[in-house]
Amino acid sequence: MAFKVRFFVRSAAVLVLFLSAAGPHAALAQTVLTGEWRASFDQQKPDKIQLNLERRSEKGGRNQMGQTFDFSELEGLSREQAAGGGAVRFSLVREAGTVECEGSFQQGKGSGTFRFTPNHGFATAMKGRGFDFEKSSSAKGGGQNLEERLFAAAMLNVTTALADDLLSAGFGPLDVDDLFKAAIFKVDSKFMREMKASGFPNLGMEELVKARIFKFDPDFVGQVTRMGFDKEPFESLVKMRIFKVTPEFIEEARKEGLRDLSIEELVKMRIFKIDGEFIRRAKAEGIPISVEELVQERIGVRRRARP
Repeated sequence: MAFKVRFFVRSAAVLVLFLSAAGPHAALAQTVLTGEWRASFDQQKPDKIQLNLERRSEKGGRNQMGQTFDFSELEGLSREQAAGGGAVRFSLVREAGTVECEGSFQQGKGSGTFRFTPNHGFATAMKGRGFDFEKSSSAKGGGQNLEERLFAAAMLNVTTALADDLLSAGFGPLDVDDLFKAAIFKVDSKFMREMKASGFPNLGMEELVKARIFKFDPDFVGQVTRMGFDKEPFESLVKMRIFKVTPEFIEEARKEGLRDLSIEELVKMRIFKIDGEFIRRAKAEGIPISVEELVQERIGVRRRARP
């Protein structure tokens, strides 16, 4: 079973404008991306707000990007303003560029228009570090241009500090898409060192993203090791997380006589809902206690021995 984490940022196609290339000092015109924004905040999380930005493509497509921000990240907007209602102007200032929003709030919900001004100096600084924002390694990113990638970087808060941190950790070859993944899933050199120390010294970005998604940490790896699975490959631990093969489940199976089970067998038991109660009932009916016999009993293909 192969599990792959795929990530791409969808955005509309926009026109890149250049000043007249009259000699070596020609400059790139400042292309501004525009669209609409909507926002709402949760009464249970008073310092946070959900902000969604939407842009329309020239062909009529709709492309959205949104996430939760602290009010402190949005210059010119406070929780009191959002709750009180009325006209607002605020901005999200990031290394990759600035998103300026204008509109109004009513009963905790806001809407309006936005404009994104990219910072081409950020793109230059990142290119010097080996991250070329004018290119994309992914098929999905192939239709994006520089401004669109800078817009995604601003929303995700991709920074030169993040790039420097990843480069210092020996992750191997990385590209712009890897920066986006690291920002989304909070993969940094500290997390990589922790995973190395727990017994996985050669994990790349894809595996580290999976580890974040399935909530791997040294404690989980330690639990698995203490249960006797210290030689298992990384993908086996991913399956344990996906199918909820917990230390408690393993211990329950062992108490009922199913010892020396492989992770594949434990996963199969989870898939077919074979737990301690089912095993005890099967034993009472004289069914041989093995994973295959129990699976056959569960799906109703096994002929029971008659007394």
